[in-house]
Amino acid sequence: MTIVLKGVANLTPPQPRHRIATTFAALQAQGRKALIPFVTAGYPYADVTPELMHGMVAGGADVIELGVPFSDPSADGPVIQKAGDKALAFGIGLVQVLEMVRTFRTTNASTPVVLMGYANPVERYDQKHAKAGADASSGSAFVQDAAAAGVDGVLIVDYPPEECEAFAADLRAHGMDLIFLLAPTSTETRMQQVAKVASGYVYYVSLKGVTGSGALDTGAVEAMLPTIRKHISTPVGVGFGIRDAATAKTIAKVADAVVIGSKIIQLLEDQPRDKVAATAQNFLQEIRTALDS
Repeated sequence: MTIVLKGVANLTPPQPRHRIATTFAALQAQGRKALIPFVTAGYPYADVTPELMHGMVAGGADVIELGVPFSDPSADGPVIQKAGDKALAFGIGLVQVLEMVRTFRTTNASTPVVLMGYANPVERYDQKHAKAGADASSGSAFVQDAAAAGVDGVLIVDYPPEECEAFAADLRAHGMDLIFLLAPTSTETRMQQVAKVASGYVYYVSLKGVTGSGALDTGAVEAMLPTIRKHISTPVGVGFGIRDAATAKTIAKVADAVVIGSKIIQLLEDQPRDKVAATAQNFLQEIRTALDS
């Protein structure tokens, strides 16, 4: 199947930042909900990710979450852990992930890209790539390089909001958003803490557990969202446990965005390289059609 690239007319230099806010505002004006697929960078082939990202956009993705492989994840279930292990075996780290985003940006200047991962790779990157003679006001090496590559947002699973004010300010100064997870166990106090530093959107984890675990209780999600919105003004995406068009459509009735990860990873696992992007595109087209129906 031919992959149709979206955004080819808007070549480099990239558009000004705030792509996430612009995307959500446009969708809201159209009465539509955001589709946010997650894939692990460097999976299932080390060099396929930029092409896969274009395939997902062609399938209807509004924002792309790109997982940074890490050896000791705490929120990822077996499917995404396995994908991360394979990417690590290919030698994929944060340097390579930023290069993938840079490559994607050469032919797509409009689709927001969010890096999702853990503190360790970010802090190691800063240690290894600190700019000689740079003052604190110029931002960390990671933030500077992510901005230069075309990243729009960062979700660090193990960064608590009360310790992230400086990091959030650094990202905002470079035109990027800091995105946080909320869970069924999140208290209203925690939501208030997140509201102080979060931007772009928040990601509501619909299940108690890791990615890909359990059956989604749509009623529980619907009951929780009014409490989240009481404290948080940014759009709310829902993920963990969304695996098909019917569930995505149900969640979209109450959420601003639907996030799908483990199911895509499973679909890609055994695909030959030349079928990877089209497989993701075809699956997401089903989800997109359901969301827009």
